[in-house]
Formats: sequence, structure tokens, C-alpha cells
Amino acid sequence: MASIIKETQSIKEAVRFINSIDVNKFSRLISRIIQRLHLKGERTFSEEEEQKLESALSLDKQALSLVLETSAFILEQAVYHNVKPASLQQQLELVSLDQDKAKVFAQTWASAGPELVEKLKHNIFAPKKLEYVGWQLNLLMAQSSQAKMKTPSAVLQLGLCSEDSQAQENVFVEFNHQELLDFYNKLEIVQGQLDSLT
Repeated sequence: MASIIKETQSIKEAVRFINSIDVNKFSRLISRIIQRLHLKGERTFSEEEEQKLESALSLDKQALSLVLETSAFILEQAVYHNVKPASLQQQLELVSLDQDKAKVFAQTWASAGPELVEKLKHNIFAPKKLEYVGWQLNLLMAQSSQAKMKTPSAVLQLGLCSEDSQAQENVFVEFNHQELLDFYNKLEIVQGQLDSLT
């Protein structure tokens, strides 16, 4: 399996800080991160909690921020790639994470990972969700420069709702025959890819 964690300078720095943390404290930290990872736009720890963590883990604000962001990133990569716990541990050890810390990641992922994946399935990643589709067929029969013509077009009405608002926003899209056919073919490709995932 290809590595899900590339050994960048940022990862190397984060690994150095993580390796300096007591394993029991680190275990509690990772448990908290994985429990709150599905909450978009919300911080894992409050400002006050982060200040307490800085002293408890003997890290400055920037180092703590790097540890939290990197830990969340590793868990997000585990979700995205649906990696097995043993493989996650092995890959973390390859980027020089201590075996006991890599084991904490793997154990936390094994116990809380399936629940996290389930919660993330219900999250909306796009800012807006399609709620309604309407359509209308128009036929242009003539215009000032041409007396006889038949130009069909379709107008799709897409009703979009954002996650934080119940108000529906309507988007109207007009297609000629060829544009509608191209759009339909692209939707067929998307449908085929979705079907292959399930």
C-alpha cells in the first residue's frame, strides 16, 4: 500500500514533539481528537483547554498547534484511505514516530475509527446540498433576423440549501440539445463511479 503520510518538514517537526509527550497523556489527547474530528468548523479544544495542554505537555502554543493539526491530519488520512490499524501503525513508524505513539494511533483508530467513518458519511462536504430539481422545455420559433427556426432549450431549476440555513436558493441553468446531452453523459459517469464504490 502506498504511504498515506509523506515525511514533510512539518510532519518531521510534529513527530519530534509527539515523541516527547508522555504516552498516557498522548493517548487521552488522541481519543479527544478522534471523538471531535467529525465536527466541522469546531475546535477540538477550547482556548482555555489549550493553555492547560501547553503546560501539561510542556509545549509552546505553536508546537501544540502543530501536534493537534498533525494528529487530526493523520486520522483524516486514515479515514480517507480506510487504512487498517496495523498498516497505520507501520506507516507512522516509517516517519520516525515512536512505536508506543504509533500504537496509540492504531489502537484509537481500531476502537473509534469505524464510528468516526459512520459519522463522516452523514456529513456534507460541499457547502450546499441539492434539495430540488425542476425543469422546463422552451422552443424558440423565430427572432427578428430569422422568421422560421426551431431552437429547443431546457431550463433546469436546482434548489440548493446550505447546511446552516433552511432557505432554498434557486439556480437556473439553460442548455441547448448538445449541452444537455454532454451534461447527461457526465452524470452517467458520476453515477457509474458511485455505483462502483458501493
